[in-house]
Amino acid sequence: MAELAMKASIEEKAKSVAAVQEKFKAAKMAIVTEYRGLTVAQMTRLRREIRKASGEYQVIKNTLVRRALKDSPYGSLDRLLEGPNGWIFGYEDPITLSKTLVKFIEENEKLAIKGGLFEGEFMDQAKVKVLAQMPSRPELQAKLLALMQAPAVQLLRLIQEPGARVVRLVETLRKGKSEV
Repeated sequence: MAELAMKASIEEKAKSVAAVQEKFKAAKMAIVTEYRGLTVAQMTRLRREIRKASGEYQVIKNTLVRRALKDSPYGSLDRLLEGPNGWIFGYEDPITLSKTLVKFIEENEKLAIKGGLFEGEFMDQAKVKVLAQMPSRPELQAKLLALMQAPAVQLLRLIQEPGARVVRLVETLRKGKSEV
């Protein structure tokens, strides 16, 4: 009976480790946080905001994470596994996710960033905050579009200017004649 329960427990842990490994494989960025002192309502709000930013916030046992980190690109995060940790997995835009996290930390000082990994580079709290200050993908796309359209807009103005000059000249002549 005890052997059966132990086998089931080992199988459950193996499934949990595999699920965590899948999260690491799918994520573009992972951030480790310390969440001591947050209320249930604050944790729920944090999870909701992270989800809106195409991410996921989970509290995972350090032993399971340690096993999942072996032979993965996120292995350098192993050194952060002390105490209770919350994990943020970013699946889409890491900048938007960083902005969301930094904004939440400004409002709730009990949440702290221990570190993270983005594109193979370890990030401490300061680097995450720098990432949060960068323009997001939609902002960069809008700027690029404006830069691409600028020459066409200038050309259009240049083509329209002679006609506009004639109209202004005729309008000035008309006003001059109506005054006389």
